[in-house]
Amino acid sequence: MEDTTMDIGQVKKVLEVALLTTQEPLALAELKKLFDEDLSSDALRRILEELRTDWEERSVELTQVASGWRFRARPEFQRYLDRVNPIRPPRYSRAVMETLAIIAYRQPVTRGDIENIRGVTVSTNIIRALEERGWIDVVGHREVPGRPALYATTKSLLDDLNLRSLDELPPLDDLGALVETAGEQTELPVAPEPEAVPQPQPQPELYEDRRRAAAA
Repeated sequence: MEDTTMDIGQVKKVLEVALLTTQEPLALAELKKLFDEDLSSDALRRILEELRTDWEERSVELTQVASGWRFRARPEFQRYLDRVNPIRPPRYSRAVMETLAIIAYRQPVTRGDIENIRGVTVSTNIIRALEERGWIDVVGHREVPGRPALYATTKSLLDDLNLRSLDELPPLDDLGALVETAGEQTELPVAPEPEAVPQPQPQPELYEDRRRAAAA
C-alpha cells in the first residue's frame, strides 16, 4: 500500500502506543517495523512532526534525540513527579565535569590530552565511571608509541541531555547545568580526585653555588 493511501490517524495511534510504552528512544528503522506497509522515512518523519504538534499543549512532549524519538515529561512538570518518586540529585565532582567537557568539546582525545588541558593526572575512576555511565567510549587509538585510547562521547549522553547531535551542545559554561538536570538522574560514585601536587621549581642560583663550591 502506498504512503498516500495510509490511514494517518491510525499510523499516529500506533506510533503513540509504541513510543509511550518504551523506555528507550526508537529510531526510524525500528518504527518502520510497526507497519506492514512500505512507509518511507520522509513520510514517517512528517507524521512524527505532526504527532509532535498534536502533543504541544500537553504535559508530555514528543522529542527527537540522537538515538531516535521518544516521549518525555516536560521539564516544568518534573518537580511534581519527584514528589512521588524522589531521586537524589547526582553528585558530579568538578574533576568529572571537567573531564566530560574536554571529551565532549575536543573529541576524540586521549587521556594524555585531557591531562595536558587540565594540568593534573586524570583518575582512572573518573574515566571508568563515565564509561560505565555510557557517556564516553573508546573509538580508536592514536598511532603513536603506546597507541593510547581515543575517547569520545556516545549517543547515550546526547539522549540523556535530550539532544539530537553534538552541534546542539550548549556553551561550555551551560554544560554543567544541563547535565545536572538530565532526564535520568544517575549518580556517578567517583572518589574525590587528589589535588595536584606542585612540582618543585628549578633554582639555578642554588645549582651555581654548589658548582662553585665543588670546584674550590
